[in-house]
Amino acid sequence: MAGGESETNASLNNNGVEAATEELPGEEEEKGSGLRFPLARIKRIMKADPELGLASQDAVFLVAKATELFVESLALEAYHYTSQSKKKTVSRRDVDHCIDAIEALAFLDGAMD
Repeated sequence: MAGGESETNASLNNNGVEAATEELPGEEEEKGSGLRFPLARIKRIMKADPELGLASQDAVFLVAKATELFVESLALEAYHYTSQSKKKTVSRRDVDHCIDAIEALAFLDGAMD
């Protein structure tokens, strides 16, 4: 790729129609797992907990997938606050507003200090 262009791959969907998928820089998924977070790093973080004995590959995969979904959800919610302010860049203030407004994210209050 030259000049910061994104790579586009074409594939056929179930209806035989060509569908383009775009790979953006920094969005490479781990080969074969369908995750964006490296499983080895997730496993290392999990093993840092002294109460955790062994962690199966399935458990590591599920924690990684749950983390990915959580981060995606938080980013989307923060983006809503960004777009309401008619801005294009998500800032820390937008994430803070998101944490304050959504009761399910109350556990994050003070985590970014």
